[in-house]
Amino acid sequence: MFEIDFDIELIKKYDQPGPRYTSYPTAPHFHEGFTADNYLDEIVRTNTEAVKPPLSLYFHLPFCDTLCYFCGCNMIITRNRDRIKEYIKYVKNEIDLLRTFLDVDRPVTQLHWGGGTPTHLDPDEIYDLVSYINKSFKIDPSVEAGCEIDPRGLTKEHLEALRSGGFNRISMGVQDINPTVQKAVNRIQPEEMTRQVVQWVRELGFTSINLDLMYGLPFQTKEEFIKTVKTTVDISPDRLAVFNYAHVPWMKKHMGLIKPEDLPKPEEKLHILGATIEELVGAGYVFIGMDHFAKPDDEMAIALRDKKLYRNFQGYSTNAGADLYGMGITSISQIGRVYAQNLKKEKEYFDSLNDEKLPVNKGIYLTDDDLLRRDVITRVMCDFELDFKAFETQYKINFNDYFANSLNNLKVMEADGLLKITPDKLEVSNKGRLLIRNIAMRFDGFIERKEDQGRYSRTV
Repeated sequence: MFEIDFDIELIKKYDQPGPRYTSYPTAPHFHEGFTADNYLDEIVRTNTEAVKPPLSLYFHLPFCDTLCYFCGCNMIITRNRDRIKEYIKYVKNEIDLLRTFLDVDRPVTQLHWGGGTPTHLDPDEIYDLVSYINKSFKIDPSVEAGCEIDPRGLTKEHLEALRSGGFNRISMGVQDINPTVQKAVNRIQPEEMTRQVVQWVRELGFTSINLDLMYGLPFQTKEEFIKTVKTTVDISPDRLAVFNYAHVPWMKKHMGLIKPEDLPKPEEKLHILGATIEELVGAGYVFIGMDHFAKPDDEMAIALRDKKLYRNFQGYSTNAGADLYGMGITSISQIGRVYAQNLKKEKEYFDSLNDEKLPVNKGIYLTDDDLLRRDVITRVMCDFELDFKAFETQYKINFNDYFANSLNNLKVMEADGLLKITPDKLEVSNKGRLLIRNIAMRFDGFIERKEDQGRYSRTV
């Protein structure tokens, strides 16, 4: 089992803004010169190859009932049921349009609903949409089907609709059980409510439940947040994500409703993180990477041990090698050599589908260098090591020559004990695992060429 060496001084030294690498190239490099036609060309190409990977489907359901001030997602606050029904109609239209270009015999091995709050749909709407998906695609019997839920306003009937439609995984936000913190971020969610929903999830036979916590919110202290962590451990989810709140009101205007003076100081945040990791690892959870934890017998922990872990737009994943098709506004697809992001506004999205045109806003075509660097960054973030010979065999390169600048830029980190470099291998130390984003950045060609102008959250 991996252990964590939490060195606060080193973390402070390397704490800086940087990508999360749910994609490479990262989203700021997507551009509007990449069109729907470019996306269509890659869809056709990947669906006519002799060997076709399985499918992963993501549906973005952006609607929420109330505004959480910390939220960094693409969401729409509405209680207009007609608006929701119209959106669902157009998501079905996008399914129909995609199906005309897809080999529909390709199995769907992963399905995910995100938001927003997918359970802002009522139970009948949930069942209607998932039924439409199930009849439109070839769903693998062992599909990993997950949905994000919000306990507030949730009924058991919502969960029954998801379960009857084939969903087997649930992810739910908790953030913090402290009422003072909840009030400050406009998310009132009593502990009893969370426990009730978890009980329903288990009664209905979902195979996995993930709970999200967030540190760095207003009025949090180490002592108080650890109470939330202990409560969460008692609830005993299969997986946990502990996210760092990034206060970026210049990107998300509603974050301006949080007063900066109410936020914990950077050093207090690090103490919260260190204590949280210690508490979760002490309770038997495996530290997966960055902000993810799982029980030792969870598929994600097994994938980490077997070096089969992967990263996509949902973070760490066990589903490598699938073509990801994103549907709904702002959703991102990853197939073959391209990323394609859908239009952001409902009207633009609707208009495009009315014209029977894929609703693409922007994207990027990956070069050979992009593909290589994506693979390197993925493997270092998932395996915490790099086998140079494996890359040399696959990509016909001399690793030490190709990445000479990267390896040279890692020497300071090596001197600080974050990693070890030999002629054939790079190994991240226990001390370096919390700074894996910083290590991955050294292999980022856009950063190396000083072509990256993106504004990112801090790495820790």
